[in-house]
Amino acid sequence: MDDSNAIEPDQLAQRHAQPGRSLLAVLHAIQDELGYVPPAAVAPLARVMNLSRAEVHGVLTYYHHFRTLPAAPVTVQLCRAEACRSMGTEALAQHIEARTGCHFDAGHQHESSATVGLESVYCLGQCALSPAMMINGTLHAKVTPQKFDTLFAAATKRVEETA
Repeated sequence: MDDSNAIEPDQLAQRHAQPGRSLLAVLHAIQDELGYVPPAAVAPLARVMNLSRAEVHGVLTYYHHFRTLPAAPVTVQLCRAEACRSMGTEALAQHIEARTGCHFDAGHQHESSATVGLESVYCLGQCALSPAMMINGTLHAKVTPQKFDTLFAAATKRVEETA
């Protein structure tokens, strides 16, 4: 990914770290804007919010929702919590890995050229409609291998059309 047009970390921190705003709210705002929180923003955020770099880094890495790298163009988040497990999510995960050629949770270190990222999540609030997943932020319930194949093909096609 070309970061030559990226926002300077100091500007990012100044814009989002408003008085009275919590660190979590600031990190969410940055991720909403950029799609991830650049590691270079940790020190400026710490300075502006009067926190240590360790505190900012700790929150950033503790919550699985935050990214420190851009997401893959097609990001699949599969619920691996108990209700979905009881309804076959592990077999679905094996199908997804075979279909995509990727592995779950390797995406945190994905290269910018990777097209697909597979992430485990724990509860999407669709327990009665499990197994559940999100593809590029869109929630899907009662996912079967066949339904996944259709959804994945559509998501891949959209990425190819915009490239």
